[in-house]
Amino acid sequence: LSGLDPAQPYFQDTPIEVRLDQSDAKFVDVIHTDTAPTIPYLGFGMSTAVGHLDFYPNGGREMPGCSKNAISQIVDIDGIWEGTRDFVACNHLRSYKYYSDSITYPDGFLGYTCASYDNFDTDSCFPCPKEGCPNMGHYADKFKGKVTNEVTKLYLNTAEAKDFPLWRYKISVTLSGSSKVTGYANIALYGNNGNTKQHQIFEGSLSPGTTYTKLVDAELNVGTITKVKFLWNNNWINPTLPEIGAAKVTVQFGETG
Repeated sequence: LSGLDPAQPYFQDTPIEVRLDQSDAKFVDVIHTDTAPTIPYLGFGMSTAVGHLDFYPNGGREMPGCSKNAISQIVDIDGIWEGTRDFVACNHLRSYKYYSDSITYPDGFLGYTCASYDNFDTDSCFPCPKEGCPNMGHYADKFKGKVTNEVTKLYLNTAEAKDFPLWRYKISVTLSGSSKVTGYANIALYGNNGNTKQHQIFEGSLSPGTTYTKLVDAELNVGTITKVKFLWNNNWINPTLPEIGAAKVTVQFGETG
């Protein structure tokens, strides 16, 4: 039984006979996309974990792509009717759009067990444990033999628009060079399934010999990595023409570790 942002008003914190609960089926998975309080934020979805697996994409409150201005939201590529609905209840409606997208991405929407969304951006929730991470949406039931009756909250990030799934990598870059510069460092991943765009690993003071690490949500599962592309740039023109390189790049895939 899959709950797509089950309603908050009149249902949250009510007895289990009234609302969705894990006792309603052998396996209950829930996607929470609009959990801000109804008053004053007009959140339509409940924040309470009520299933065997409760997924909170992007933290469960504000979905990427839902903060467009009214005109661009209503005059949407999907048409004025869908654009108007999205303007009124964009976060709430993301739940069924994620579910729909999950049907065509059996390896996408991995949810990471975490204490909170703030912790999700730390190493404490990465990579997946040895029993694996469940997939949010259509393929969540692949995990049903591994669930307990405990509350399991899972976090992940999504893209702003279709196609929504992202794949998490931990990327570390150790710099080489002769002098410290101020700028940014980007990495793109290449594999047998294709390549990602450039993702910024660090911005600020770039110091040779220092290792910079970032958790990156890439728009593609690149498969077996064949190469990485490293790019850095100054924030301003430097007449001394400093040179910075990548002495080492380490990539860890969230799903397999």
